[in-house]
Amino acid sequence: MDFSQRIKDLAARSRHASQHALTEEATKTSVVMPLIQALGFDAFSLDEVVPEFVADVGIKKGEKIDFALKIAGKTAILLEVKPISMELGSAQYSQLFRYFSTVEARLAILTNGREIWFFSDIDERNRMDRKPFFTFDLQNYDERQVEELARFQKADFDIEKILEAASNLRFVKAAAAEIARQLAGPDDDFVRFFGRHIYEGSMTKAVVETLRPAIQAALDEVVRNRIQERLNLTFGKDAPQIEAGEKKPADPGAGSEIVTTEEEIQAFMIVRAIASRVAPVARITMRDAKSYCSIFVDDNNRNPVCRLHFNAKTVKTVSLFSPQPDKTETKHQIEDLSEIYGFAEQIVATVQSYL
Repeated sequence: MDFSQRIKDLAARSRHASQHALTEEATKTSVVMPLIQALGFDAFSLDEVVPEFVADVGIKKGEKIDFALKIAGKTAILLEVKPISMELGSAQYSQLFRYFSTVEARLAILTNGREIWFFSDIDERNRMDRKPFFTFDLQNYDERQVEELARFQKADFDIEKILEAASNLRFVKAAAAEIARQLAGPDDDFVRFFGRHIYEGSMTKAVVETLRPAIQAALDEVVRNRIQERLNLTFGKDAPQIEAGEKKPADPGAGSEIVTTEEEIQAFMIVRAIASRVAPVARITMRDAKSYCSIFVDDNNRNPVCRLHFNAKTVKTVSLFSPQPDKTETKHQIEDLSEIYGFAEQIVATVQSYL
């Protein structure tokens, strides 16, 4: 079984554990032990995996961490487990910080059986960073992230290469955040930087204000083209064609007032991509109406996944349906389409309930 398939199997275990694992021990058994195996360690060999690892830290005597993973007799990774019901953002993991400076391991993992957070000492040697350099969500990931996760396999484990990649990942994240900020509204320095390449005169305040909407429109066009390229790769000739400012009639033959906007198409493709983890993409369908756009399984009114309320000028709302037989509708206001990925778990659960 290749690594990608092992992760798919782990993802299925994680989804099942979300419904049935009520304790930390259940999380360890159902997901974490298989995760250790997937990374190439023998979970049942004390030469490779030491449960309840003890390393006295100052006045803290006999404190334990859940697992220490060893390579060639040396502790390579510390692993702390929390229940799958606990959000890692609220988890207390002070043991990892204390242990990190007392053992030879330079890699620490915190997991709740769904999210996997990786820490090292990039900022200061022998002192664990406060923020993870890489996170992996077993219930919401892509192939690029699987490739990153593969670095941590025992057979390929190279701490120096991992830390080099970790440093790069941190800069990539910071750059992505800055690019997203500029996409939302280019600041003066950003406009001046690009303006010097497209405008020959002096970059006065008036020129900056004149160029700002043009540069923002250019950024939007670049993003739109990248989205179109990915749609073409994913769906081939069936991919919708996205044009700037385009509004397409949902049913041209009916001559109705219904229009399907670019944002609705993009949101549909996001929901379809999320649902594709458990269902063929062809089974996820969209039907537009005057007041909202509906997404179903099998184009069936009895199989609602969500509704997109995007017709208001200032507010966008996504209505999510809980899995059948309940099908309770809850509304969520969003500012950016990317926020739909935050609902991935519920979308997958609802789609799966119809299969």
